Amino acid sequence: MDNKLFERVVEVARAAEASGFDSLWTMDHVHQIASVGERDEPILEAYTTLAALAAVTSSVRLGALVSCNGFRNPALLAKMVTTIDIISGGRAILGIGAGWHEEECRAYGLDFQPTKERLARLAEAVQICRAMFTEQAARFSGSYHRIDEPLNVPGPLSPSGPPILIGGGGERVLIPTVARLGDACNFFGGPATVRHKIQVLEKACAAVGRDPGEITKTWLGHAIITESEAELQNALARLGPLLGLAPSAVRGFALCGTRDEVRRRVMEYREAGVEGLIVTVLDPADLEHVRRVGATLKEAMDA
Repeated sequence: MDNKLFERVVEVARAAEASGFDSLWTMDHVHQIASVGERDEPILEAYTTLAALAAVTSSVRLGALVSCNGFRNPALLAKMVTTIDIISGGRAILGIGAGWHEEECRAYGLDFQPTKERLARLAEAVQICRAMFTEQAARFSGSYHRIDEPLNVPGPLSPSGPPILIGGGGERVLIPTVARLGDACNFFGGPATVRHKIQVLEKACAAVGRDPGEITKTWLGHAIITESEAELQNALARLGPLLGLAPSAVRGFALCGTRDEVRRRVMEYREAGVEGLIVTVLDPADLEHVRRVGATLKEAMDA
């Protein structure tokens, strides 16, 4: 057993905060996922980890990217996020999605519904969380979830509650749900793919009479900043198998290269409409690399 795991998580969090990252995110998985590591590698539960990080950080926003709606009753989730908001002094974000990892749901004895039902449950959960954040004793009755005047005391520090990021890029149901109910979205892929998703979101916002500028558009991907081509090729050779891609194809799904190359790539995403970057680093234990990524991305986003 690794008795120092959380200590190292704290080291990474503090290094990231000091280097320019303005948010920290956990994965809401209870089994390790293939794009990160081996199935039986250690992984901490997302929300208990966020609560602990809230007490040892001072400025970064904190969220799960994204909560699996099937893991928790949505009213309880709203209470948990509110508690993190209180502990952190108002830094919580609710990231939420329909869930996709059937294997871990089955392993933990949780139901895994068909996609259509999971998306419908997600929309109801977002409405419940919003009501719990903003109303004294809310009521909601849907097809799958309901609340009957639950108390959420103390409430979030902001009257509007923590922002709600809805994860996923499905164009028929998910993105229209973001347009109706979300404060932020999260997409992945190359700049052209992300620009297309944002255009779909803009059309969905127009359909419901909402200003798309009210929704923060974020991108998720890996960041690798190296000092030499040889170092980069070694990192791509490690990352490729995790993503199921040839090393040469990883460049289209990651911010990778020298500082200048990464800054140019960031500008492509910004021109596509991206307003925030959420990145994974290949080896979080390499604190120097974490600092390099944080400083480079902050500079690129502030330019």
